[in-house]
Amino acid sequence: MAAIRVRDLRKSYGAMEAVRGVDFDVEEGEVFGFLGPNGAGKTTTVEILEGYRQRSAGEVTVLGHDPAKGERALRERIGIVLQETGVERFLTVAEVLELYCGYYPRPRAVDELLTLTGLEDKRNEVVKELSGGQRRRLDLALGLAGDPDLVFLDEPTTGFDPTARREAWEVIRNLRSLGKTIFLTTHYMDEAQHLADRVAVIAAGRIVAAGPPDRLAGRNRATEIRFTAPPDHRLPDLAGASVTALDRGVVVRTDDPTAVLHVVTGWALERGVTLDGLTVSRPTLEDVYLELTAEAANGQ
Repeated sequence: MAAIRVRDLRKSYGAMEAVRGVDFDVEEGEVFGFLGPNGAGKTTTVEILEGYRQRSAGEVTVLGHDPAKGERALRERIGIVLQETGVERFLTVAEVLELYCGYYPRPRAVDELLTLTGLEDKRNEVVKELSGGQRRRLDLALGLAGDPDLVFLDEPTTGFDPTARREAWEVIRNLRSLGKTIFLTTHYMDEAQHLADRVAVIAAGRIVAAGPPDRLAGRNRATEIRFTAPPDHRLPDLAGASVTALDRGVVVRTDDPTAVLHVVTGWALERGVTLDGLTVSRPTLEDVYLELTAEAANGQ
């Protein structure tokens, strides 16, 4: 059974349809990235999954339950980490965790939560004295207090510096290693690329692409090979590739980078030519995301 199953999900606000027939599944134990620009229907969809907003039409099951019913049996099995969480600022980290663990029938031990989120050294620190990154770790620990099977992470590293972001990624990987299902929303494409097993892109209320980040990033986009060669050398024939000469070098776009590289490097070796700045780059998830959302906006 999928952890989340969504079929023909729709949500209207008066005459405006914010979510327009969305379909996707989230498998148990995977990290699923849900991506989309502001106003695309992303937040509405997530709130329906969490049980905080009613749908207009369609079918939704979360861990085998309809979230619209607000059943306690479901709420005990999910954890939610919002962008901002209001916690008791004058309690210590351990005291806040003990308080939240008391709300659940089968909570994780406080010591385990501290270890899992890297807060062992902050156990007796007052919450108001924590740094932004440490507060976000505490938010995550609170979301795990009930030992949930499914965790919703909403922009978990917003405002983090690069070091803090990488540390947070490690925490999220730890959750996956425990068999947790992670539903991740983020505006950072590199975050989705590194963490998600699969992603779905929503734009203008519809899912416009879904799949593993690496495969999604290859959608209808050629690999680029760039290099600089001496101007007095004629390049080899690269049939099937697009070759563009620029002031600072050559850009070759191809769907068969292995064959093209073989020809180009073989040509350079035969003539003793150095290919300065030789790089090979595939389209990133961000490249594809921007293309998809722009297409959706233009066709809205």
